[in-house]
Amino acid sequence: MEKLEKDSIDLSKVNVFKLFRRYFIPTLLGMLGMSAVTAIDGICVGHGVGSDGIAAINIYVPVFTIATGLGLMIGAGCSVVASIHLARGKVKAARLNVTQAMALATLATLLPTIAIMAFPRETAMALGSSERLLPLVVDYTLWFTPALVFQAWEAIALFVIRLDGSPKYAMACSLVTAVANAVLDVIFIFPLGWGIMGAAFATAISLALGGLMAMGYLLFGARTLRLLRPKWSRRSLLYSLRNVGYQCRIGSPGLVGELTLAVLTFVGNYVFMSHMGDDGVGAFGIACYYTPFIFMVGNATAQSAQPIISYNFGLGLWQRVRQTLRVAIMTAVGCGLLVTVVFILFPRLLTGLFISLDTEAARLSVAGLPLFAVAFVFYVVNLTCIGYFQSVERVKPAMAFALLRGVIYLAPAFLVLPGIMGDAGIWLALAASEALTTASIAVFMATRRWRKAGWR
Repeated sequence: MEKLEKDSIDLSKVNVFKLFRRYFIPTLLGMLGMSAVTAIDGICVGHGVGSDGIAAINIYVPVFTIATGLGLMIGAGCSVVASIHLARGKVKAARLNVTQAMALATLATLLPTIAIMAFPRETAMALGSSERLLPLVVDYTLWFTPALVFQAWEAIALFVIRLDGSPKYAMACSLVTAVANAVLDVIFIFPLGWGIMGAAFATAISLALGGLMAMGYLLFGARTLRLLRPKWSRRSLLYSLRNVGYQCRIGSPGLVGELTLAVLTFVGNYVFMSHMGDDGVGAFGIACYYTPFIFMVGNATAQSAQPIISYNFGLGLWQRVRQTLRVAIMTAVGCGLLVTVVFILFPRLLTGLFISLDTEAARLSVAGLPLFAVAFVFYVVNLTCIGYFQSVERVKPAMAFALLRGVIYLAPAFLVLPGIMGDAGIWLALAASEALTTASIAVFMATRRWRKAGWR
């Protein structure tokens, strides 16, 4: 499919702006649609349970985010390795890599699932729950956690299913998961009145449906990449460990990107709880429901530029590489500014979608969202630049900047700024982290030797 698209669109000659626009619009719309499903879940919880429900889910979010990142890491690495084997005619080796990836994901999710289910209260407290929110967090944990294995199956299998030549089936898996989650949320929370348990159960069922559809394809419907019966000899296990380690190394940027959201949520929950209490966590939870939209804008910009940059990088056409980077950065700045303006002008509307405006959590959200939005331009630009470094095979800078924005700058910003600026400093922590990362990227590019070929 990708080869046909490149043949019909000459990535080395067609105007770069037209190329980028052709990729960007459908990619952005598709990713925003995925984020909208998450938002619908939050809206149902906000109006059916209240701000405490949003806060409780936000406390559990790091577990979900890490599981998602694990799936993306294994899936991306597995897809790359399997595609190389297929290109060399090694079909059995490709099938073996897919089998090893699914086995690793199953083991890596089942073990923590058992531990979390055995100690739900301890897990909730470790994630930063207060005594007031503890019953809600425990309920959500018990009803959602069993679905982590299905989530991992679907995340990995979607990469493999597309590689196997069935992108429509991959889309169907995602669509079933999304629609089922939205419909079941409404039914379980409102007519049945199951509250936070209903929200968790709805998501768990939808993930199970998508995961079973994906696993069913690999077992019974795959054209080429069907699963093999695993071997349990010592030599086979050692070979499998080596293979999955290589797959994880290739796919590690996907995990780092998800860890950024996990760190943001975990540290943010702790700081908001310390300074503003449960209502602060509820207000921050509303901001976190909007963060995936911003992430998807940056991701869409990076992914739209990637095929153009990588293709011309392979041909050594560095002028077109630089042109594409400029178009992508301008797009990132424009989109970031647009979203920032919306958050500054309409914080009451954005808050009111989730909870009643006469609550303390809503007051904190209305005051905080405009400050939180200061991060958006830097956020989208950073994702675009990190995507650029990956596109030209500069994995080390990509990983370094991902760690800067996700851990090294973000956690200290959350801990230091409140002491300097009060509550405003908490909302501006993400902006400080992203702005420092943007400055670091600018310094890195400025200090690199300018070669004939461009930035390398």
